Amino acid sequence: MEFKLDKETALIEAILFLESEPQSEESLSRISELSADVVEIAIANLKEKYMAEDSGIELVKIVGGWTLAPKKDLWNFLKERYGKKNEGKLSKAAMETLAIIAYSQPITRAEIESIRGVSADNMIRILMERNLIKEVGKKDIPGKPVQFGTTKDFLQFFRLDSIADLPHLDETESERFELAR
Repeated sequence: MEFKLDKETALIEAILFLESEPQSEESLSRISELSADVVEIAIANLKEKYMAEDSGIELVKIVGGWTLAPKKDLWNFLKERYGKKNEGKLSKAAMETLAIIAYSQPITRAEIESIRGVSADNMIRILMERNLIKEVGKKDIPGKPVQFGTTKDFLQFFRLDSIADLPHLDETESERFELAR
């Protein structure tokens, strides 16, 4: 037997519209006072609803929670006006440094510099100011250098649910990221 749950789906949709952060199924269940099963059905209903050609938004899972977002193909057109101001374009050097950190985390400044072949101080500072990376610990070697990793803001910026969702590197790219290790 299939349930439509129109009112419940509308309630979940309204909550997602009003919440600024992605919401887990548990959180949606708590806020809506609906059972986990009903929330699951409502999410499936919303996914189906937003798949339609005439919908400009989609339901996406980011950082372990659900959120409403413009469809990816529309976002390139919209982000200039509606993107956060601090999400200004990253330079090629900043993107390269961010990619090295994302794929090799946890990683030290020296390891980043060994891969890039140039100082990473400025790029690390920029990425930390934008809250795309953070200090995640210290490497257990003499001098105990700081190790860097990505943040939840990184996942949100690139619309990823987890680091596992990063595009896979081919063999040549993987070897390049291993040079410092």
